[in-house]
Amino acid sequence: MSDGSLTIVFMPESAYGPTNNCIGIGKVLERRGHRVVFAAEASWKGRLEPLGFEERLVDLAPPPPEEQDAGRFWTDFIIETAPEFRKPTIEQLQTFIRPVWESLIDGARYCQHQLQDILADTAPDVIVEDNVNCFPALVTQPAPWVRIVSCNPLEIQDPGLPPPFSGYPTDDERGWDAFRAEYDRTHRDLWESFNDWVVEQGAPPLPDLQFIHESRALNLYLYPGIADYPRTRPLGPTWHRLESSVRDTEEAWQVPEELEGDGALVYLSLGSLGSGDVDLMRRLVDALAATPHRYVVSKGPRADEYELAPNMWGRDRLPQTSIIPHVDAVITHGGNNTVTESLHFGKPMVVLPLFWDQYDNAQRMHELGFGIRLDTYGVAAEQLPEALDRLLNDDGLRTRLAAEGARIRAADGTRRAADLIEGVARTAHTTVHRATAKDR
Repeated sequence: MSDGSLTIVFMPESAYGPTNNCIGIGKVLERRGHRVVFAAEASWKGRLEPLGFEERLVDLAPPPPEEQDAGRFWTDFIIETAPEFRKPTIEQLQTFIRPVWESLIDGARYCQHQLQDILADTAPDVIVEDNVNCFPALVTQPAPWVRIVSCNPLEIQDPGLPPPFSGYPTDDERGWDAFRAEYDRTHRDLWESFNDWVVEQGAPPLPDLQFIHESRALNLYLYPGIADYPRTRPLGPTWHRLESSVRDTEEAWQVPEELEGDGALVYLSLGSLGSGDVDLMRRLVDALAATPHRYVVSKGPRADEYELAPNMWGRDRLPQTSIIPHVDAVITHGGNNTVTESLHFGKPMVVLPLFWDQYDNAQRMHELGFGIRLDTYGVAAEQLPEALDRLLNDDGLRTRLAAEGARIRAADGTRRAADLIEGVARTAHTTVHRATAKDR
């Protein structure tokens, strides 16, 4: 560190949600004059440097013969495994959740030496990881390591709350024990093997049946207070909740001429991964085509494989955080970024969960009354428009969410995260400096 400038290395998960979260925080730090480095998965090549960041990319698997789009690794994975999303969440533990963990663990093993080289070369003052699994290279460095949880906060487990990935309600404990027992049965051997390898790399043992450590320096999680869970075990002093973390790096957006007119304006997005299920996207288009509303559709990576209805406009990629302020409601898969961004801008949601923590977000929005959870693959054609109309016609809900959104925006989560990360780095630097001076 020189002239007060820090070197901060971010390592987000390859998916758009965690990467965009880190982009938002990283941009605040970059504007403060710090050197921000992204050790992102290699398909993000060329997407981060234009934002003012250094790219030191890593491969999580042998490189493909041709260059891939950003996040393509997980898009392909979701396309191959989409049939699993039709199963109850407890059945997905064996057939979807475990394979995801296996893929993540394989990636951590594959890039271990790459990360060590990147960190040795960049000499960071602080390392920030927004991921769900441990990368031992990150936690064995001299620099402090910061953990960001940008998934549903049930990932930070509590025996008095539903198990993560279940989508079970908070006020009904039936099924909790069975789900946890099935998770243990399907994941115990995988966890033991990964934990052994993590320890072999010089990192501390992992918490029981968890694939990532808690940071000793700083832990951040992303969820507005109005939606957070009542814990039976309060989090420790290193934990801080961010009301939101919304990037301001996306281009401006205006309602296109094709959508000018009457009717509510609705944003439809199943995320960069969920939109890869083309059959599902076609069903949603058909269900909404006859409604009086107008739709902005994030078509996803297979945009050219289906057509939109006349009351719709869309592109394969859209500046989501620039669009949501303009709309009246959001139809979403329940990804944590989209859910928190919708609350940030005060918008009600219809939630169609597909996998991972999306069930937990869908259930939380439903039980709090901020949205309506529907069975993504079992929903009848008329149910989606009916749910949307219920939200649009609830003036009390819309007024409350508008007020809560203003409060969330005022909390400025990206700035708060940047302040906390900066503080950890400066404290560590001062401690090292004092220790070095004492040794002299």
